[in-house]
Amino acid sequence: MPSTSETIQPNTHLSASSPAERGPLLFVVEDDPALREMLAAYLQQQGYRVTTMASAEDFLRRIERSRPDLVVLDVGLPGQDGLQACARLRATGDRLPVVLLTARSEAVDRIVGLEIGADDYLGKPFSARELLARIKAVLRRAPTAPGVPRGDLAPTRMGRYTFMPASRCLQSLDEVRVLSTLEYALLAELVASAGQPVSRERLLSATHGEADAVLPRTIDVAVMRLRKLLEPDPAEPRYIQTVRGRGYMFVPAGSGPTELKA
Repeated sequence: MPSTSETIQPNTHLSASSPAERGPLLFVVEDDPALREMLAAYLQQQGYRVTTMASAEDFLRRIERSRPDLVVLDVGLPGQDGLQACARLRATGDRLPVVLLTARSEAVDRIVGLEIGADDYLGKPFSARELLARIKAVLRRAPTAPGVPRGDLAPTRMGRYTFMPASRCLQSLDEVRVLSTLEYALLAELVASAGQPVSRERLLSATHGEADAVLPRTIDVAVMRLRKLLEPDPAEPRYIQTVRGRGYMFVPAGSGPTELKA
């Protein structure tokens, strides 16, 4: 349990269901109701928007609809535990920042948490101030990671969808589809250079960290997935076109056909 006497005070103005108007969005996934609500109140006092949930299953469903800036994820959850949820997240290429909470004190448990892709690991009992400091540190590192929402891009129409860069999603009249980190980073890089060929090497750099060992073929596979999602006819792409010998290019709606297409 965090040291509530030093930092968490009762808050009559904010609750987990009425988040702060501005600030990064945090998911707090914790099955202990008292701790969950205290963390929500404290983090909201610090200027964060907070959504709480009690299970990993609920968390994994929610990120398909709403994208947080960071998740505080308890390891000892009922059903699917926090380590399994983090591993599932990373297996899809999702780089959502994760801070794990655990009552386990063994070093091997902390090592496993970091090895499966958690950004930080905090053992219980913990100081609320220390959790806040770790959240801030992880968020400071996050903007350099692939998939961070880009504020320099405007919403862009692509067939029946509108690409919403700030919320990492594709939106239509009847659907909102949250993109994975790889899908988002790839599409954002192409849209940022609309009408200009982008090399596979540059797309790899935009979608993966320097330490990731990936092949250029990874980009080809990701482009195929995006085409199946966006293109009226993926075999004859309209928006994401191949430029022979140079990579890929996003062609905005309303632009004429290009002779660079392979």
